[in-house]
Amino acid sequence: MNKSNTYIFIYSTVLVVVVAALLALAATVLKPFQQKNLETAKKLEILHAVDKGWDAGSADNKNLYVDAQYNQYITRAFVFDPAGDTLPGRLAFEIDVSLEMKKDSTDRVYPVFLCTRDDGALNYIFPVQGKGLWGPIWGYIALGEDLNTITGAFFDHQGETPGLGAEINTRWFQKQFVNKKLFDEAVSFISVKVLKNNEPKLPDHSVDAISGGTITSKGVESTIAVSMKNYLPFIKKNKL
Repeated sequence: MNKSNTYIFIYSTVLVVVVAALLALAATVLKPFQQKNLETAKKLEILHAVDKGWDAGSADNKNLYVDAQYNQYITRAFVFDPAGDTLPGRLAFEIDVSLEMKKDSTDRVYPVFLCTRDDGALNYIFPVQGKGLWGPIWGYIALGEDLNTITGAFFDHQGETPGLGAEINTRWFQKQFVNKKLFDEAVSFISVKVLKNNEPKLPDHSVDAISGGTITSKGVESTIAVSMKNYLPFIKKNKL
């Protein structure tokens, strides 16, 4: 190897080492900020399920705004086992529902968040997970003190079609779920159906599907039904 090639080899090696070191340093420095942003995003989704936190984008400090709203309205949280029994010592916020769904059903744990509204009314907030047309969809369903009536809903997605299935994360779609019920008069679990215009409506148990987004709409329907079944033991033990 001549001197010219040796110089190029040394220079390239040093450059790679320096760049790698800088990237590692940047990743270390930025990690706390990334984690805080993820924490803020999750808190905001929980708040949206009870129609709070919508002004976060215009706040001077988004993280502080969301923390304040979350601490004000989310007053308790539980983790429970498949039998519906509360597990002491577990932090609900740290439970990753998508990872829990990959476990055997007997090994899962489930988080529930309790919201105290301005008038003192209590809402139970349940995470939901499912699949849309192109990828995962997720969200939160809030129930009133009767653990039957939906008081709010939030959904989001990864990769659904803009203007069609992606509309599940719009407030007009989510507001349809308010005042719908999970159980009928016989206390049978019905959930909520997301129906096209030509499908007969079910009083208290149906909302309108997104035009042109039928598969994603049905994904939301399945997400609610399948996810909320996991919470039935908890609901039945705490239902008024």
